[in-house]
Formats: sequence, C-alpha cells, structure tokens
Amino acid sequence: MRSKFLFAASLTVGVVLAQKQALVFRGTVEKVDAATKRVTVNGEAVEGWMAAMTMAYPVANAEVLATMKAGDRITAKVYAGDMSLHDLTVVAAPTAAGPVGLADLEKMALASNPTAAQVEANLRAARALQKQAGLYPNPTAGYYGDEIRGGYTGGGKQGGFVSQTIVTGGKLQAARRVAELQAAEVAASGDVQRSRILNGVRAAYYHVLAAQRMLEVRQNLAKLAGDTAETSRHLANIGQADRPDILMAEVEQQQAAVGVSLAQQGLTAAWRVLAAVVGKPELSPTRLEGDLDGVPELTYPEALAQTLRESPEVKLAETGVSRAEATLKQAQKVPIPDLQVTGTLANNYEPLESTRRPLGLQGGAQVGVQLPIFNRNQGNIAAAKGGIESSRSEAERLRLQLSRDMAGLFREYEAARAVVLQYRKEILPRAEQAYQMYQTSYTKMAAAYPQVLMSQRTLFQLEAEYVQALDSVWQAAVAIRGFGLTEGLAQPIPAGAR
Repeated sequence: MRSKFLFAASLTVGVVLAQKQALVFRGTVEKVDAATKRVTVNGEAVEGWMAAMTMAYPVANAEVLATMKAGDRITAKVYAGDMSLHDLTVVAAPTAAGPVGLADLEKMALASNPTAAQVEANLRAARALQKQAGLYPNPTAGYYGDEIRGGYTGGGKQGGFVSQTIVTGGKLQAARRVAELQAAEVAASGDVQRSRILNGVRAAYYHVLAAQRMLEVRQNLAKLAGDTAETSRHLANIGQADRPDILMAEVEQQQAAVGVSLAQQGLTAAWRVLAAVVGKPELSPTRLEGDLDGVPELTYPEALAQTLRESPEVKLAETGVSRAEATLKQAQKVPIPDLQVTGTLANNYEPLESTRRPLGLQGGAQVGVQLPIFNRNQGNIAAAKGGIESSRSEAERLRLQLSRDMAGLFREYEAARAVVLQYRKEILPRAEQAYQMYQTSYTKMAAAYPQVLMSQRTLFQLEAEYVQALDSVWQAAVAIRGFGLTEGLAQPIPAGAR
C-alpha cells in the first residue's frame, strides 16, 4: 500500500511539474552534500521567479552529485514554487585562479576541439584497414560428390574438399604498403588539423589581448574626458570658462562612455570566438595574460623556406605521391596469377568385381592458375600512372600556392609592423606630450579648450590605431608561423583529398 501511495504521489508531482513552464537555472557550486542530496549554489537570477541568491537546493537527479565539486558551473531546470533542481548538469569545471595564458588555451583546445577527436577516429580507422590489407585469404571447405549412386553398380563418390588461394608475386606486401601509406596520409592530415587548431587558438588569443587593450584605452579616455569635464565646470565657476566649453566637454565625456561600451562588446565577441575555437563555448570570460607589444621579427626568405620545408600540408602532399607510387606497384602485381590449390577426400562406393566391396576412401588434388589473357589489369595500371602524375602536380601546385599566400601574409605583416614601430617610437610619444602640454596650459588658462579637445581626441585615436595595428601584425605573424593554417574548426582533410 505504501509503495502504491508513493508511486501515486510521484506521478502527481510529475504531472503538476509537466503542466508548469520549466525555467533555466544557472549558478556556481559552493558545497555538495551527497548525504542529504543537496547542493549549495550561488545562483543567478531566474527571470520571472527569483532573484540571484546563494542557498542549498534539493537535487532530483542526485546521482550527479557524485561527480560534482565546488567551483563547477551548473545548469538545471526549475519550476515556480518548487525549490528542487531538475536535470542538473555540470557545464564547466572551475578554472585555475588568476589570468589564463596561451599554453592553457592550447591544451584545452587539443582536448576539447571536436576536430581533434575526428582526426583520432580517422587514424584508428586507417590503421584497422592497414591491418586488414595484410590478411591472407581464407580457405574454402565444402562437400564433394561425383556420380552419386550412378551407373549400373549403384556406386558414386561422396566426400569433402578444401580449396586455398596461394597469393603470389608479393601482392599482399604491396597491398599492405598502400594501406600503410594511406594511414600515413591520415596521420599527416592530423598534423594539418593540429596546426589549424593551435593557430586558430593563437589568432583568437591575440585578438582578445587586443580587445582587452582597446577597452583599457577607451576606459582611460573616458576617465580623462571626465576629468576635463570636471575641470571645465570648475573653471566656469570662477568665470574662466564659457558654457559652450562645458557642453563640449560633457559631450566628449558621453562619447567616451559610448566608446567604452562598444569596446566591452568587442571584447565579449572576441572571447566568444576564442571559446568556440577552444571547444568550450560555455567558458566564462576571464582576463588573458600575454605580451601584445612583443611583436615578433620575421623575414620573408626564412619563413618561406621553413614553410616549404616543414608545412604539414606539404608533407601530406608528399605522402600522397608516395601512396600513388605504391598504388601503381600494387596494380602491376595484380596480373601475376595466384595458385588455386584444391584437395578432395571422398568415399568411393563403386564395388570391386572380385569382392563386391566398395573401393573406399580416395583422395584427389587440383592446382590451377588464372591466365591473364584478356584482363591484365591494364586499366587500373594506367589509372595509377595518372594518379602519380596528378599527385606530383598537386604537390607542386601546393608549393606555389603557399609561396603566393606567404607573400600576401608578409605584405600584411610588414605594413602592420611598420605602423606599430612608427607609432611606438615617434607618433604616440609626441601626441602624448602635446596633449599634456595643452592640458597644463588649459588649467592655467593659457590655452583654449578646443585645443585640449583636439589633442585629446588625436592621442586616443592614435592609441586605438596602434592597438589595431598590433592586432593585425599578430594575426599575420600567427598565420606566417603556422604555415597559413588558422581555421581551427575546419573539417579535417580526408585521406586522398590532396
């Protein structure tokens, strides 16, 4: 009776909850109590029901508590009037305290980016096919009968046979070699994808660093604009500033506040891109550590030579040539006849004339070959020769494409680096000095406010351009160092595609 009551009660609760609208609950775990099946969560506000608060919640799917710990980010379903958490799920483990570095993001990406798992699965499949290619053909066993109860004596033969193909000419070794090189192509494709992932993370990482710096620039501008507006109001109080000066200062302050908002949005968008490339779109934004100003010094001849020598795409193309050559050798071995060996063992029921008893067990053997008269695999041999020519041309085309792309990347890199160095050494120091001089003169009533405003705008516009140039030079440098492979979420190159 009790079990029936509990079942009915749980069914009633389920029906009631099903009739209510499920709300999304998010928060950070502070304490897990598996004994009471409760979890203490610093929860975010649930729109339409409850404000943000920290409290202990009962958990409907309590089995998840065994793998949960303090610091985990969680999501769950809640229903108005019901304080239990339903379908509780951990969406992000706690990250290390302090800023996150590039090495942390690279490690995270190699573990979480789905294309890395695709590459591993493709490699396992290729190695399995390599194993299959070297296996010997199975023998055939069956029933053998001849003249069954035939003739005037009612004799005949019945028994069994075993047939085996003896592979000749090194065909199995050739097949194994082709499969081995196909697996090598998949491995080389994996190297291409790994470079894509890491370079994609690096490009997004420096973009976030630049967005962080841009936000700082905008915040500094907003602070200075606020100070200038306050100075203008102070000077107006003592009769040393006009109403138009105050209005212009306040407009500049408001524009600076808008600039801060836009910079914050830009940083949020850059972080979302980075989180997606890393493979963890739910990753909470945090400050990145890194040296945005340490622009690398690259030279075109050295970078081009290294790309043509070490690019994983070049190695993939070269492996494709080797595989095409091995395919030709395999095709040339196919016409070599294999031996077909068959052995029979049968009971001969035909009686001897002298004793009238059956002849008994008799054995037999057959050995044959298929004569390569009409089909000498000539079509596949010709196709394999064409495949070699195509693979070699593809390798040469790829080298030319990399040379062309490297020239374009270096054009972007050198232009951006020239801007960075000029701004850093000459333009920004002069603009900052001019602004400080105008600001000092204005506070001493020796300069008009429009001069201060113009120098302020100029300084921060130049700083914004400097940050944009830093971002551009790093994007080009990452692409150059990464052999032009930067799309971390592109589908891995299938074997034989190059």
